[in-house]
Amino acid sequence: MKLQRLLIPLIGASLLFACAKPPFKDEFESDKPWVEQMTQLPAYPEAKNLMAFDAGAVTSNQYLVDTTSIKIGQDGVIRFTLVIKSSSNAMNVSYEGLRCATSERKLYALGRDDKTWAQSRVSEWQKLDLVRQFYAQRELAKNIFCPHQQIVSTTEEAVQALKTGMHRSIIR
Repeated sequence: MKLQRLLIPLIGASLLFACAKPPFKDEFESDKPWVEQMTQLPAYPEAKNLMAFDAGAVTSNQYLVDTTSIKIGQDGVIRFTLVIKSSSNAMNVSYEGLRCATSERKLYALGRDDKTWAQSRVSEWQKLDLVRQFYAQRELAKNIFCPHQQIVSTTEEAVQALKTGMHRSIIR
């Protein structure tokens, strides 16, 4: 009986104390709003800096990345120049970004025939899964630049993954 008399006020006091404390609010990175950094366009790609990669058997196009354009941003975005050559030698050049954590792609600029850049009219983040034609971007994200949705640490690591056709952490 004496123990009950002691426990009831003790439990009541601890409940009041718990209610009086402000709720715990952690300040981890994931709680902070994501901010995209400013993007600077690279030099127009030169053939000697292009490295081919396999985007799958769905298309006969050749896919290449300008290795000198690869930039890993503090914002968790890897930016690069992508060159797509068709079997008839038509060429599309674009400067793009992959946001590894969210599996999104953004088009910053398109290459012109006079080897200059034209800013993209629509420059919004797009989910890679939602657009069927993003073969190259999906391959780069999944197996080369963003293994397990984690951005590569260095440009050298990105180039090495391009050379071998997949990041060293991917097991096929």
